[in-house]
Amino acid sequence: MTAAHMVVFLLCAAGFAALALAMDRHQQDVLGRALPPRATQLLRGAGWALLLAALWQAVGAKGWALGLVAYSGHASAAAGLVFVALLAWNRWRGQ
Repeated sequence: MTAAHMVVFLLCAAGFAALALAMDRHQQDVLGRALPPRATQLLRGAGWALLLAALWQAVGAKGWALGLVAYSGHASAAAGLVFVALLAWNRWRGQ
């Protein structure tokens, strides 16, 4: 995996993690409490900003055609990783 692909994947993973933590349910699961509304808004904004940065990086590195394809793949993989991490976290905490 090239450095550009790694950057896109990490930005997507961080973006989806921030979006997940912007949800009340995941805040309760991971932190054990709800965050203040301002923190939730900041997480939501940061998540979308990171996903846009990943798109910008992918298109900048590969052009529009291949960049959009690469972004779609990395975004899907990153969303799956965050989903599996949340599942694992809940199972680990449940024991």
